[in-house]
Amino acid sequence: MLKMIGAVAALAMMTLTATAADKVRFAVTDVEGLEKLHQEFGPFRDELQELTGLEIEFFPVNSRTAAVEALTSDQVDLVLTGPAEYVVMKELTNAEIVTAWQRPEYYAQVVVLADGPIKTVAALKGKKVAFGSVGSTSQHLGPAQVLTDLGLPQSDYTPEIISRNVAVEAMINGDIAAVGMNRGHLASIREAYPETAFIVLARGRDLPNDVLVARADADAAVVQKVRDAFVNNGKDLMASVVETTDDNKKYEGGFFITTVKDADYDYVRDMYRTIGVDSFNAFVGD
Repeated sequence: MLKMIGAVAALAMMTLTATAADKVRFAVTDVEGLEKLHQEFGPFRDELQELTGLEIEFFPVNSRTAAVEALTSDQVDLVLTGPAEYVVMKELTNAEIVTAWQRPEYYAQVVVLADGPIKTVAALKGKKVAFGSVGSTSQHLGPAQVLTDLGLPQSDYTPEIISRNVAVEAMINGDIAAVGMNRGHLASIREAYPETAFIVLARGRDLPNDVLVARADADAAVVQKVRDAFVNNGKDLMASVVETTDDNKKYEGGFFITTVKDADYDYVRDMYRTIGVDSFNAFVGD
């Protein structure tokens, strides 16, 4: 009888362990709240569950710092984040890349007035250039790197961190010479200011992609199962991502790229250095 009880207990423990191992907690750094996670990633979660046989549980975080804390305290297994955030996350948690989420037409640019005095990057020397959210890949780091790549280091102009709409108004009024933004932002600006002509003074290379990372000590077999789902069923998973909200349309036409390596984000590290940040152990602006 004692042997039988012991066997039942052991079986129950094995079942409990297997169940715990099969639950994968998933967070997104720029989506706050459980309800919004369900709205934006509910179909994706359902599709990934069906493909892997794993239970995918949403884990809401209210900031990128909270995501790091969740990774280091074993509260979350997978985190979807942007390229600028990834560099810091990697430094602080040694998270492993599962797959990149490609954003087509994702690049930084510097915009000026079409009928304004600025016609070359060199003409921005000594002028004020506005950037968006501090540490944003496409609104701050990327545009600053574009100027550096074209021979205008940050020391040659005055960077201003100003919200995009306010910056555009300031540029129209002559208080700002140029504004850093991405392609989608420019489309919105042109719609908001139909009587004003804008041109792209400088455009950067396509930016590194968003990335899904796994906790450093996550179960290797589980991580591989998730990665295999992206390799074998990427089209179905992407369809489940872009079918939800307008926010996810940024991934439309993109692919999941599982061959991405940490070194592919060295360009982002160069961006940090361009704005004077030489270590990657803290989020800029926090």
